[in-house]
Amino acid sequence: MQKLKKHWGIHSTFQLIIIFIVFAITGSSSVYVAKPFLDVIGLEQDNFPDTWWSPIVYWTLRILLIFPFYQVLLVAYGWLFGQFKFFWTFEKKMLKRMGFGFLFKG
Repeated sequence: MQKLKKHWGIHSTFQLIIIFIVFAITGSSSVYVAKPFLDVIGLEQDNFPDTWWSPIVYWTLRILLIFPFYQVLLVAYGWLFGQFKFFWTFEKKMLKRMGFGFLFKG
């Protein structure tokens, strides 16, 4: 845990536990929050043909559509748990690595 605390610039174990809790809550709730949206656009496994590639396409689309919900909730939960600075920095770094760095220039 010391390596992780050093890598993230965290000083206390309590802060690390809070960060892990935020990650756990965000992962679960992003799927829960995105479900009504996925239902509205008709992304259900039954809507895909019965072929070998259907599950791959279905899960790829589902993950890509849930991703924006995860990003927003990560920062929101980070703020609620008093770790906004950590998660905002984490978010910017992750999005820059994914090629979305242009969103933070200005």
